[in-house]
Amino acid sequence: MIKQRLFTPGPTDVPPDVLVEMAKPIFHHRTSRFKEMFKAVNADLKKLLFTSGDVLTLAGSGTAGMEAAIACACPRDKKTLVVQSGKFAERWVKVAKTYGLQVDEHKVEWGLGITPEAVQAKLATGQYGAVVLVHSETSTATACDLEGIARVVKSTDAILIADCITSAGTLPLKQDEWGVDIVVSGSQKALMLPPGLAIVSVSSKAWAVMDKITPPCLYLNLKAYRKSLADSDVPYTPAITLIRGMQVALEMIHKVGIEKLWARTALLAKATREAMKVHGLTVFSRMPSDSVTGIMYPAGVEDKPFRNKVLRDKWGASVAGGQGDLEGKMFRVSHMGYVDPLDTIGLVAAIEYAMADCGVELEIGKGVEVAVKMIKEFV
Repeated sequence: MIKQRLFTPGPTDVPPDVLVEMAKPIFHHRTSRFKEMFKAVNADLKKLLFTSGDVLTLAGSGTAGMEAAIACACPRDKKTLVVQSGKFAERWVKVAKTYGLQVDEHKVEWGLGITPEAVQAKLATGQYGAVVLVHSETSTATACDLEGIARVVKSTDAILIADCITSAGTLPLKQDEWGVDIVVSGSQKALMLPPGLAIVSVSSKAWAVMDKITPPCLYLNLKAYRKSLADSDVPYTPAITLIRGMQVALEMIHKVGIEKLWARTALLAKATREAMKVHGLTVFSRMPSDSVTGIMYPAGVEDKPFRNKVLRDKWGASVAGGQGDLEGKMFRVSHMGYVDPLDTIGLVAAIEYAMADCGVELEIGKGVEVAVKMIKEFV
């Protein structure tokens, strides 16, 4: 029997305490019990995102949250700048076009992020009402300078909508201080829950823009969620079980401290990258995200046999493959959520064993030694 460990960048592993809470009998949502729980969850979400603004919770994936933000907050009389830097950024281009927005698709080489200077040059024309980007592009394991970009957008009339689905709870993110107008996240990443919840945090600047827009949607209309939030409620049937689990997950996060978790995640990500480099393996991104690491395959290693037959079935570690043009060329490892130093050290060992099983000549334990020393210095 091999114990299975989940290192995919969503869904991530769910802590036992969260699973136990979600297994308890369900209760009705139009009750004071639900409202009290939801109020506590919202307070903890605000703490997580460093915001005093409204945090809305939708039953749906992160994509639902991003679609709601784009549909409700992008002005129709101005252009929307969508930074296309990977597979998920491509999705936001499609969403914006679906809603008939004037889209300026700004393509960035995969493995890089747009610079604040490039955004500033675009906004200087006065043609844009919104900027949509991905903070941590999961498909390329790349992070952009969200703080710097937010500083630029903050000084204009445009709003900034950030896909923080694999950054919230993992990478440094201070919504109010930086000036990010809409932050979107999802339950199945650093929040350590199953898929099914979208989190949308909205600034007063974004609300001022949205109040002038009649969005062409019903369920995704964020104004309805704001109205219900005033009474610690939601407009439509909530995912009660997931919200119940989120209360426990957030309590776990804040018990450790979010900034301490940022630092620990950064260390585990760096230890993983350096352990791979010592074997001559290439880290894909030139602006690597600490949420997820993308490793290019050496010559002769086939993607699915490596990930499924060897790494997963033989050694018990599940990682994700590449997407788009990177399919079959790379595997991706998550550092988000319920992952600790021993998990990371074990994964590095499993990758070494799996590479050797696939015919790669390497020194077993060399990468583990690098990871162990880095992690020991931190602890």
